[in-house]
Amino acid sequence: MVLFVASCDNFNKLLKSTDYDLKFTKAKEFFDKEQYIKSSQLYEELIPVVKGTDRAEDVYYYYTWSEYHLGDLLMSQYYFKNYTRQYPDGKHVEECYFMNALCYYLTSPNYKLDQTSTKNAIKEFQSFIDTYPESSRIDTCNLLIDKLYTKLERKDYEIIKQYYKMDDWKATIVATQNYVKEYPASSYNEEMYYLLINSYYLLAVNSVPSKKEERLDGVIENYVKFVDLYPKSAYLSRAENIYTNCKRIKENLNNHGF
Repeated sequence: MVLFVASCDNFNKLLKSTDYDLKFTKAKEFFDKEQYIKSSQLYEELIPVVKGTDRAEDVYYYYTWSEYHLGDLLMSQYYFKNYTRQYPDGKHVEECYFMNALCYYLTSPNYKLDQTSTKNAIKEFQSFIDTYPESSRIDTCNLLIDKLYTKLERKDYEIIKQYYKMDDWKATIVATQNYVKEYPASSYNEEMYYLLINSYYLLAVNSVPSKKEERLDGVIENYVKFVDLYPKSAYLSRAENIYTNCKRIKENLNNHGF
């Protein structure tokens, strides 16, 4: 306890000191010892003091990393990004550019929540790839982008399922069409095509006669695509039944002159 109190007293004296060379040295010592609260306090105080000097870049860099290690990801993202703006030719600029994107990634929430951070992370990782195409971090960026897209896929998938359960056939059709365009390699696409076929069919049979044929054509068009893409699908028998009913309804429409 005596040692702890003495240590705190010494640090408080250091904070009050005007010996900025000592503060600069001690801040790095605290940082290297992973005492980030102390290093953060010292570096924050040094930022305006060393502005315009050779030490400014390092002070800001280690202050940013101190905040990151303390878990303040939102502010760390801002600081990493700001470093790239203040020191575009700095020795840590590539690293900070990457860490800016990584902070967005680390704040990306569960797929059920708002995905603004997820989309920002994808945007920033892609910007990093475009800016540093030869970087050793490219593979990591691509891996994390894939994980982020998987989260967006899941969120959009659940939204479509909700439309479908609510019998909102029009919304389901539009959303599934957008989904397969946005995520052409999604593992959910087989189910998406089935939902698209069935939604067109259910919308058609519940439509006025003047709109039935156009919507039945939507069933047929997407059924053909579905069979071509997934000839062994678990949904195939159900899709075939829908297609058969669709053809029968179209024949009845033509026979009755609609």
